[in-house]
Amino acid sequence: MEWIETLFRQSTDLTVGEMTIRAIVVFLIALVILRVAGKRTFGKQSPSDYVIMIMIGAILGRAVVGASPFLPIIVSSLAIVIVHRLLAWASFGNKRVGTVVKGTPISLFKDGEENISNMKRTLISHDDVMEGVRLRIDGDTLDEIHEIFVERNGEISVVKKDRDKTGA
Repeated sequence: MEWIETLFRQSTDLTVGEMTIRAIVVFLIALVILRVAGKRTFGKQSPSDYVIMIMIGAILGRAVVGASPFLPIIVSSLAIVIVHRLLAWASFGNKRVGTVVKGTPISLFKDGEENISNMKRTLISHDDVMEGVRLRIDGDTLDEIHEIFVERNGEISVVKKDRDKTGA
């Protein structure tokens, strides 16, 4: 048991071996924590997902370099992931919570007109909108576009015009 205390002590002068073993242990613990967090946390990258990534990385980094006590770091990382899961669960069941935690889609273009105020608010230029059009529908014109959004995760989505309604 003494070797565990020695290996996971708080210290600024860790040996190469101690830091290597800590890195491997923290990596394995991080894998467990990410499994608890779920696939979505690191798949869609909503603002709350980025917060989780930054915090978990910063906190677990302290465990590797011995800047803080090991066990509280692991427990606090797990607590952050659990809070994230609870907020995701609450967002699923409550639209208001979902709006606060994840945001709402914002229209950038609709029926032939760019929404300049929303574009300024989201810091998305005309060129950014056109990049989204090229990536989403493989087009370079807004002629066949009904509406363009910046989604809750920051991605640009494109809704094409309904050809049956337009007579085309």
